[in-house]
Amino acid sequence: MSASDKAEAHMDKLKGTAKEAVGRVTGDDEQVAEGKMDQVKGDLKGAAEKVKDSVKDVFDRDSRDQ
Repeated sequence: MSASDKAEAHMDKLKGTAKEAVGRVTGDDEQVAEGKMDQVKGDLKGAAEKVKDSVKDVFDRDSRDQ
């Protein structure tokens, strides 16, 4: 996983956590929902990067074996 992609996924999760917390404190259900969506977005980005890394590892290993 590239460092910038990993950082972006982590920032989405942090931003979502903050939005959700502010929404809970202010009673803004829409902001709570947006925060949860941002957290899911960060989780999905992180998962996609892990899949990319796994596929790259498989191809790198395969090319070394040949």
